[in-house]
Amino acid sequence: MGKSDDYQYIKVINDRQIVYLVIQRPEAHNALNNQVIDELLRALCHVPPDTCGVILRGAGAAAFSAGADLREMQARTRNTELTMGSRHALAHQLETAPFPTIAAVNGHAYGGGWELALACHLRIAADNAQMGLTELRLGLIPGNGGTQRLRRLAGRGRALQWILFSERLTARQAYDAGLVNWVVPHEDFDNEVERLAQRLRGLPALAVRGVLESVIAGETMGDGGLIVEHQWFLQVIDSPDKEEGVTAFLEKRPPRFGQGGGR
Repeated sequence: MGKSDDYQYIKVINDRQIVYLVIQRPEAHNALNNQVIDELLRALCHVPPDTCGVILRGAGAAAFSAGADLREMQARTRNTELTMGSRHALAHQLETAPFPTIAAVNGHAYGGGWELALACHLRIAADNAQMGLTELRLGLIPGNGGTQRLRRLAGRGRALQWILFSERLTARQAYDAGLVNWVVPHEDFDNEVERLAQRLRGLPALAVRGVLESVIAGETMGDGGLIVEHQWFLQVIDSPDKEEGVTAFLEKRPPRFGQGGGR
């Protein structure tokens, strides 16, 4: 997947099967220019096969990402957008990855930054974070799946309200709306993210992949998701992790997954 030296605007850390992707533009509130997107996509496409999870965050404590780089936005046109598919590819990779993807929202997340967070499977936010799809105040609309993912998570009425009026939500409001899974004290944010990473390391890899693919299939295939779920159930029922999980439960001890379960 390359080393951090291979990238200019992101930092890649592989810490015991958890890959941290850190946007490294704190002086620009971790704004997303084309190179940031390309580097994130390249790193995400090359994570090791034994990865237990990917955690996306911004450098510093002020911003997850303020969204699109507006100086670059001035030069973007219909023609440039038709030849640049990296943004959609990155969001798709985050949403369909065979391992959990988590947005660690350590500060404000607006526009395209919040869209990337919404594409992740789960979100953890510092209690002083704010987030929102604020593109309309620039005469734009969310262009990287934000209208669809926000509607799916929060419902049509609230999604329209927040997008039309470029409303910014507090972390607690986002949690109450089902957009954020955990809100933690900002002074303990890094520790809480590490605790979450440790929980990911203890999960059965094959079953995790089955859950992720089944849930995504239900969103795109309707009742076809039931077929995907059943196919995955038949696969995991013969797995070493199932044997270990059931045995550990009967022996009243914590399971030790990963002995051949695979991804």
